[in-house]
Amino acid sequence: MPKIKTNSGAKKRFALTGTGKIKRKHAFHSHILTKKTKKQKRNLVHAGLVHSANLTQVKELLCMK
Repeated sequence: MPKIKTNSGAKKRFALTGTGKIKRKHAFHSHILTKKTKKQKRNLVHAGLVHSANLTQVKELLCMK
């Protein structure tokens, strides 16, 4: 059996934490920032965790399952 390849788009977008959770970045922080408030942009800087509803799909893309 051949090895399963990790999705190259997913490996750039997600990172594992020390406890095994999956970190993600927020969307809407790359361009068209002039119309967004300072507070909105500041809150988009912080990384979040992948929601439990999407966890199985992300783990499949990262070949963790």
